Amino acid sequence: MELNILTLCYLIASVTFILGLKMLSNPLTARKGNLVAAFGMTVAIFATIFLYEDNGEKLHNYVWIFGGLLIGTVAGTLSAKKVKMTAMPEMVSLFNGMGGACAALISAAEFYHIYKLHEAAPETPFAELATVGHYITIVAGAIIGTISYTGSIIAWGKLNGRVKDFSFKGQHIVNMIVLVLVIAASVWAYQSNIGNIFLPFILIGFFAFIYGILFVMPIGGADMPVVISLLNSFTGVAAACGGFLYDNKAMLTGGILVGAAGTLLTILMCKAMNRSLTNVLIGSFGGNKNTAVAGATTPQGNYKEISLADAAMVMGYANKVMIVPGYGLAVAQAQHICHELEKILTEKGVEVNYAIHPVAGRMPGHMNVLLAEADVSYDKLMEMENANDEFKTTDVVLILGANDVVNPAAKNDPASPIYGMPILEVEQAKTVIVNKRSMKPGYAGIENDLFFQPKTSMLFGDAKKVLQDLCAEVKAI
Repeated sequence: MELNILTLCYLIASVTFILGLKMLSNPLTARKGNLVAAFGMTVAIFATIFLYEDNGEKLHNYVWIFGGLLIGTVAGTLSAKKVKMTAMPEMVSLFNGMGGACAALISAAEFYHIYKLHEAAPETPFAELATVGHYITIVAGAIIGTISYTGSIIAWGKLNGRVKDFSFKGQHIVNMIVLVLVIAASVWAYQSNIGNIFLPFILIGFFAFIYGILFVMPIGGADMPVVISLLNSFTGVAAACGGFLYDNKAMLTGGILVGAAGTLLTILMCKAMNRSLTNVLIGSFGGNKNTAVAGATTPQGNYKEISLADAAMVMGYANKVMIVPGYGLAVAQAQHICHELEKILTEKGVEVNYAIHPVAGRMPGHMNVLLAEADVSYDKLMEMENANDEFKTTDVVLILGANDVVNPAAKNDPASPIYGMPILEVEQAKTVIVNKRSMKPGYAGIENDLFFQPKTSMLFGDAKKVLQDLCAEVKAI
């Protein structure tokens, strides 16, 4: 009876995961979807603790189990409460890395369990204690989980500025060699006598650890959203391996959903940048910023500034205004005052919408989350394709901290590292106002030709302060 109840609990958890993921696709239902999935996970956890049996023996060591749950709950809650929106991408990367480490530890624990079985039969080869499929699942979970962990930690360091992009000549060859060593150690472990298996298994973890670092180190710039999404899918696959090992339907379903969603999102991110995944991983777009910035210091021409009063006048008497949010908006925590400006302009009869680029910010959906936090209506968020159709009839485009996603070099300059990447074609509007702190290049480390075009005006300053002043000026019109 208890087994049936446990299966029912896993079924409920699996259904809530699917429903939650579906609800996350719409900002209007995303928060509720997150709660639904969290409820399912809670059911799966407590059902496992109290109902799971292995050969008639239930789980014990409740002090350790609930101690870990308490520490994780407190740490996760405090981190989520304190994190700034600008730090959200790095937190996602850090938490994803913890998931990968957990999956790797599950594989290590299962390996140790098989090793202990050897004590009852010292002469038994490893191949007789674990089937090929069981062993492959253990090793896959260990390798993929470890790569996800170290890669996510490096990505976390890159996003918060603690880790710099690093690459060297022939690095991709070195990466392939390390990957081959991981596979070789895996084969060696399976063919070894159980008494000597610790060395090859440790080598599997060591080489996977190194590969995760080398895999992410050269990648930077605008490719970080793709890398985070890819690592997220790795963690899902590693978790699914754990589900296979323990025949846990909830873990298996959750891992498959995360792996599939992360893979699809990675493909969509690559499509949004008009690049293949191979090109992202090997091309290292934005990875060597020093070279890019050095080339970007070449004089591009003259730019013109616009005063707050003139900007307010142009926007206040416009028929249609399009706002393009970027990372600068997140840094300034200006999403709420941006929404206030939108409401003021709307009251004056101006049509206001937001143009959202798929890879704006530091992670997929960063701008959507940012604006949803400020209660911006989802109906006002326009995807890139729809926004590009609207720019031709737009009077004013206000760019708030976005840079690479509006750079015309992606269309006009074959020598540019972002050439071919779909962008928001803001230059088609009648007037373009760009808010930036300075003329420094964007995250990809390249100059933006848009800033020097005749119809573009620069409005320098912190986004929050500038928007506050703009609100006051527009109200006074």
